[in-house]
Amino acid sequence: MTMKRIGIYSGTFDPVHVGHVAFALQAVEAARLDGLYFMPERSPRRDKTPEHFGHRVAMLYRAVRPHRKLRVIEVSSRTFTITKTLPELKKLFPHDQLVFIFGSDIVGYMADWPYFSQLKKTAEFCIGLREGAKEKDVEAELDRTGIAKSQRFIIKSYAGAVSSTKIRSALSKKRTEKGLLTSVHRYAKEEWLYL
Repeated sequence: MTMKRIGIYSGTFDPVHVGHVAFALQAVEAARLDGLYFMPERSPRRDKTPEHFGHRVAMLYRAVRPHRKLRVIEVSSRTFTITKTLPELKKLFPHDQLVFIFGSDIVGYMADWPYFSQLKKTAEFCIGLREGAKEKDVEAELDRTGIAKSQRFIIKSYAGAVSSTKIRSALSKKRTEKGLLTSVHRYAKEEWLYL
């Protein structure tokens, strides 16, 4: 059986936007991925009042539809944890190389995650530089985590300035915002989201 390279992009995606999709497509190319799965968290750590999980998943399915290598995966764990989520992913992709996709704003926290050493033993990492992030600073943070250079890819996001917060604010005022996907805008209007 041929080992595939599978990207896992965990996040709130509230809502998914052009920045997320652009970064995912860049990651597919930079890390030579056979496929990339958006994995929305039911109960994100840093966002206490996200939109209902079902709506966020529905918007993700619409956002990835035009892109052959992008997919959505739902796992049972409510929040991404190494002890619960990683074993579930290894059951789903038992023979494949997992590559975790993160924005550069997450890198500073990674070394503090419980059981992080377990994750870095087997995984690779693709980091997208958010607006204002410097590659040398991100490299230094990754060096501190002990992630080998051969296990990491750093890419400058094409749409690093796009923000879900700005999009939610615009939608609450019935306006559009840079980076708002047409499919998400249509769905949010139909379902009366973010008003």
